[in-house]
Amino acid sequence: MPHGARLIVGGERLSGGDYAGGSYYAPTVLEGVTPEMLISHEETFGPVAGLTRFETEDEAIRVANDSIYGLAAYFHTRDYARLLRVAEKLEYGIVGVNSGIISAANAPFGGIKESGYGREGGAFGIDEYVDIKYVLVAGVGG
Repeated sequence: MPHGARLIVGGERLSGGDYAGGSYYAPTVLEGVTPEMLISHEETFGPVAGLTRFETEDEAIRVANDSIYGLAAYFHTRDYARLLRVAEKLEYGIVGVNSGIISAANAPFGGIKESGYGREGGAFGIDEYVDIKYVLVAGVGG
């Protein structure tokens, strides 16, 4: 049971049929998540969404950035100016706007802060495997 949050859906290990091995967790939504709760500060690798109420855009950004992690953030908006403003201010390596599917073979994948450094995939992914050297040559010859 969530500590203070309200379970909306999910919250259990899947174990029937194709999930008989018990290694899968049901998609889960928690309502009433506060900044003090672990889900607000841990990097949860699972189908769990914690919902937190906020009054202003600045408050939402502050709460979202109040983490040592920065792999991915998601938000929804119909306002294009807000989309640009919030995406710029979020301290995450990947930001999904109006979509939960953010991975693509041609897009760089990686986080910031304690979520790692560097990128894989896309045109920037090769940079992690290449040493770049600049050599300036002048005045050679005779």
